[in-house]
Amino acid sequence: MDNFLNNLSTDELYKLIGSNVARLRKKAGFSQLSLSLEIGNKSPSLFSSAEVYKNKRHFNITQLHKIAKVLDIEICEFFKNLEK
Repeated sequence: MDNFLNNLSTDELYKLIGSNVARLRKKAGFSQLSLSLEIGNKSPSLFSSAEVYKNKRHFNITQLHKIAKVLDIEICEFFKNLEK
């Protein structure tokens, strides 16, 4: 079994998740604002900060669950390392 995720620091994990959210959001054709509104946020500020882990802002599990539902993907997609 790959221990990639276990070997990441918390900061690295949040950066990976944010990067994957951004990639999958763009692939599905959503802007930060439109996806933010779809999950019940009134502003895209969460996405603009959490996708790049600015000021240590990150997505929580509830937000990831909502995003996965809107994008119609498995939540595990946010944890994939595409740099292998």
